[in-house]
Amino acid sequence: MKQYHGSGGVAMDVERSRFPYCVVWTPIPVLTWFFPIIGHMGICTSTGVIRDFAGPYFVSPFSPPRYWKLDPAQVYASGPNAWDTAVHDASEEYKHRMHNLCCDNCHSHVALALNLMRYNNSTNWNMVTLCFFCLLYGKYVSVGAFVKTWLPFILLLGIILTVSLVFNLR
Repeated sequence: MKQYHGSGGVAMDVERSRFPYCVVWTPIPVLTWFFPIIGHMGICTSTGVIRDFAGPYFVSPFSPPRYWKLDPAQVYASGPNAWDTAVHDASEEYKHRMHNLCCDNCHSHVALALNLMRYNNSTNWNMVTLCFFCLLYGKYVSVGAFVKTWLPFILLLGIILTVSLVFNLR
């Protein structure tokens, strides 16, 4: 069983999909094949349970290949268990929203949770900053997860390049 210990001594358990204090990401079939930085995102509770906005009026868990470990000491919201409260409140809010692929989606759900907890003393989290930070600081759970994410894009790129070279060299 792959387990990693993060801050606070809470173990990360890849097999059980437990990622305490993490933002997690997974590819969206077909869409990620063409645009590998686009995917589905969720945020985890202090015990590692993943919460995400999966569709209209639906918040659910999933199994990610990539995670971005956050520091719970960077939560500036007051109150006991501010991290879990913010994740819960964001999930409750998104249970009543309609999913929109471009505007109000899983990235917005994670941004709301980070804004509610004032992570890194900021309330300016949004889809773009989350995408950038996950790309920059995110880690894959395994080499296989990296390959599953990038192989379809590389194969499609190879096919496109091969076809364009064949037709241009005639």
